[in-house]
Amino acid sequence: MPYTPSGFFCDRLIRERERRDGEGSLSKPLRFSGQDFAALKQECLTKKCLFEDDTFPASVESLGYKELGHKSNKVKNIVWKRPKEICENPQFIVGGASRTDICQGDLGDCWLLAAIACLTLNEKLLYRVVPQEQSFSEGYGGIFHFQFWRYGDWVDVVIDDRIPTFNSQLVFTKSAERNEFWSALLEKAYAKLHGSYEALKGGNTTEAMEDFTGGVTEFYEMKEAPKELYKIMKKALERGSMMGCSIDSLVPARFETRTVTGLVKGHAYSVTAVEECKQSQHKEPKVRLVRLRNPWGQVEWNGPWSDNSKEWVSLSKGEKDKLQHQSAEDGEFWMAFEDFKKNYTKIEICNLTPDALEDDKIHKWTVSVNEGRWVRGCSAGGCRNYPDTFWTNPQYRLRLLEEDDDPEDNEVACSFVIALMQKNRRKERKLGANLFTIGFAIYEVPKEMHGNKQHMQKDFFLFNSSKARCKSYINLREVTQRFRLSPGEYVIIPSTYEPHQEGEFILRVFSEKRNTSEEIENRIEADHPVPAPANAGEESEEDQQFLSIFQQIAGDVSTGRPVSAWGSEMEITANELKNVLNSIVSKHKDLNTEGFSLESCRSMISLMDMDGTGRLSLQEFRHLWNKIKQWQGIFQHYNSDQAGSINSYEMRNAVNDAGFRLNNQLYDIITMRYANEGMNIDFDSFISCLVRLEAMFRAFQAFDQDGDGTIRLSVLEWLQLTMYA
Repeated sequence: MPYTPSGFFCDRLIRERERRDGEGSLSKPLRFSGQDFAALKQECLTKKCLFEDDTFPASVESLGYKELGHKSNKVKNIVWKRPKEICENPQFIVGGASRTDICQGDLGDCWLLAAIACLTLNEKLLYRVVPQEQSFSEGYGGIFHFQFWRYGDWVDVVIDDRIPTFNSQLVFTKSAERNEFWSALLEKAYAKLHGSYEALKGGNTTEAMEDFTGGVTEFYEMKEAPKELYKIMKKALERGSMMGCSIDSLVPARFETRTVTGLVKGHAYSVTAVEECKQSQHKEPKVRLVRLRNPWGQVEWNGPWSDNSKEWVSLSKGEKDKLQHQSAEDGEFWMAFEDFKKNYTKIEICNLTPDALEDDKIHKWTVSVNEGRWVRGCSAGGCRNYPDTFWTNPQYRLRLLEEDDDPEDNEVACSFVIALMQKNRRKERKLGANLFTIGFAIYEVPKEMHGNKQHMQKDFFLFNSSKARCKSYINLREVTQRFRLSPGEYVIIPSTYEPHQEGEFILRVFSEKRNTSEEIENRIEADHPVPAPANAGEESEEDQQFLSIFQQIAGDVSTGRPVSAWGSEMEITANELKNVLNSIVSKHKDLNTEGFSLESCRSMISLMDMDGTGRLSLQEFRHLWNKIKQWQGIFQHYNSDQAGSINSYEMRNAVNDAGFRLNNQLYDIITMRYANEGMNIDFDSFISCLVRLEAMFRAFQAFDQDGDGTIRLSVLEWLQLTMYA
């Protein structure tokens, strides 16, 4: 169900307040589906019953919606069982969680399992996702919980321990130890987070890596990888980063099939180590090696530096011990860095946030996180190919403050990674939602504009080319890229490829040194020019015609006193005001309007009614009329095609010309409140919007006695203000 303007923004304000109160942090994760693990577990123990999760039941709906849906033969023989029904003496973790605990089942989620394998390399990260002190013995209530990073917040996901089985064997992820269940339960919790097991089919290791860590991922095609890839991988591991890689399968029929070298195409692997070793009595004294893991728990590389290859003879016992070399069919193997580059197609590196890194010796990234939203007709401007709307996209000012410690080619520059992530698309897949094609561009801010936090206007982008941009717009959950730019000030523009596509996103910036990034939000303020009263001799023909109509209508309800000047004390009601205005406006054929509505006229009276009578005197109306004429001129300027309306993107400039400085959230509200289905705003709606803005600014300033930009209202004052405005 779509949000109403008030519903969406109230909800957004509540979420922002929760974050200020610590909700969504590592220490205080959000409760997914509103479930409190501790309370639910205690209830089960008190009642001496096993937990059954009605938000993710043991049913077909939790399995899937298509290939694992009601019409699929695959689900007919699946039985949901608890671990105690599957084996004797089930354990949550046996002898510590390790990479061999993750073996793929009948679900195409090797991308997820490769990420879990990487997770086991860092106990702090692992036990943040997989809380310890969970077991099938002491305090067992059939309930478990896991924690994931989800679009800027940490969430706690509660599940029961009923798992899909076939012939008492786990259908999906399992451990090499038959009585160990942490990896199967983790997979179930992740499936619940996304709506079903089937929702996990197909993906990139980066996605799960980020959901386990809150990190940001770099993605490299091996054939286009930078020359310093080994250095990037080495530094990434030193920062505790997680890495995955894969080999593209060009022929669908050969998806996830073994090659003669033992590697599997279309399959996700974990990179678990990168080392440089000394070789004795060898023409190449040093060799660079990469250690990888196949999440199947078997099927390994059989080329140079494989488990039993002759190359190991060239290493001393000390070097072998450093590499923890062993010969075992466990899915883990070493290979030369050059062979790694030749055989694998792409690599994904998940860089961790500082809160994920415990060791002070590890070099930590600086991270900036910004949440945003593309709103159709307002801030969903599309890419640079659409210059009329591109500038309306959300804008983020980036300040690079310190250069790298180890500059390349003596170049003074700052290294950083930008990651643009669209939200909720996997979960909504069963509803037909597809990923948007997204990307971003970076523009250098001229020195004379440094520190100016105003939204960059259309002309800036017409006359300035981007300093850098993502390699391509692509329909992935996240688009990331590494850059090196000189210290300075830049503006980042995230966008969908096509305009008018509505969705939420997160923009994150990781840099090796200090940076700041923030959304460019115009300062909210208003100019209130009061039109000077006109002398009788200065009255235009239209003014005189208007005065005549006003006298005629006002005279019908007055005491009959003659009217000869603008200062008359005669007053008119909202309905009479409607007649006066529409008599004049109807003569402006270029406005193509049906006239002002009664509701609009009531708003006008509330704006100009200084004495609280609910009517307008002639003097009050003259001020209103001068404002309307001023706003009419602005409207006609943007109504250049004489269509009788202005589009919602032009509305931003029109509002600015009328003297109002607003931010993106307010422009979003205006679009949703006043634009029609075609994202156009007619003259009546335009005037109504400006009247409301003028009235609310004026009311706020009346309450803001000390001018500090905040006011305090009682319920009565709030209702009086909003009901009459």
